[in-house]
Amino acid sequence: MKNKVQLIGHVGQDPEIKTLEGGRKVANLSIATNEVYYKDNGDKVEKTEWHRVSVWGKLADIIESYVTKGKEIAIQGKLTHRSYDDKDGQKRYVTEVVANELLLIGK
Repeated sequence: MKNKVQLIGHVGQDPEIKTLEGGRKVANLSIATNEVYYKDNGDKVEKTEWHRVSVWGKLADIIESYVTKGKEIAIQGKLTHRSYDDKDGQKRYVTEVVANELLLIGK
């Protein structure tokens, strides 16, 4: 079995870029995917899902240079889960895609 995720969607806000010790970069962004379907009675339903994405290294450099809010992109990567303690000491859980491939779509 493989842990593989492919998404095509629009970036929800300008990516957050961080440069870590040693100069390595990470880009954090959210991607919206849309699904449209019809109920049995003919009503149209539009559903938007938001996905957290992390991009590392050279791909983060590309994100920093070319990706802004609203840009349509395709990513491929793996689904990961992690947890952390917030400023109030509460444990928070995060599910995100760690991208290893990127395709810029459109203008």
